[in-house]
Amino acid sequence: MKRALLSTGILLPLALWSLPLDAWLGVFPAHMLRHMGLIALAAPLLVLGSERLGRAFTLNPLVAAALEFGVVWAWHLPRAHGLAYTSTAGYVVEQAAFLLAGLLTWAGCLRSVHPLAGAGGLLVTSMHMTLLGALLILAPRDLYAEFCGTAPDLTGQQLGGMLMLGIGTPVYLVAGLLLTARVVSEDQRA
Repeated sequence: MKRALLSTGILLPLALWSLPLDAWLGVFPAHMLRHMGLIALAAPLLVLGSERLGRAFTLNPLVAAALEFGVVWAWHLPRAHGLAYTSTAGYVVEQAAFLLAGLLTWAGCLRSVHPLAGAGGLLVTSMHMTLLGALLILAPRDLYAEFCGTAPDLTGQQLGGMLMLGIGTPVYLVAGLLLTARVVSEDQRA
């Protein structure tokens, strides 16, 4: 089972970068799908699939969640997003930051000696993903076109926000609730 999780965690980003997502979805939604694929899907699969990797990235869950919050929100500032859009080096640094933040958060939360702290970290992350996704959807204009040198594409930004809401929010929420249920179940058995 662990080998399948690890393999999927490795293959998922490769698939996300090899498929012509920009042509299928548009540039911003494809970027968001890759981002969410790394931080909310590949990172937990890698942590669950490799005990060694999980140990290497274990951090206090609330500190890890705060770091992920900082990374995600910083890279969604218009200038930073423009840097990732217009520069290959910027894009690589952004994607590496997303993966690192995801590994720290998932390892910290899933491996915490205090599962409720892990649940708290995941639930806080779910909330900030929800807020950022809603901001992208509800913004009255394209927030990034000016810094990316592209024509405004509010629809693409809104679709990207929906992908964040549709992937990030439920993944972190469900994982947080599962950790909480585990603690409640253990308490009832004791």
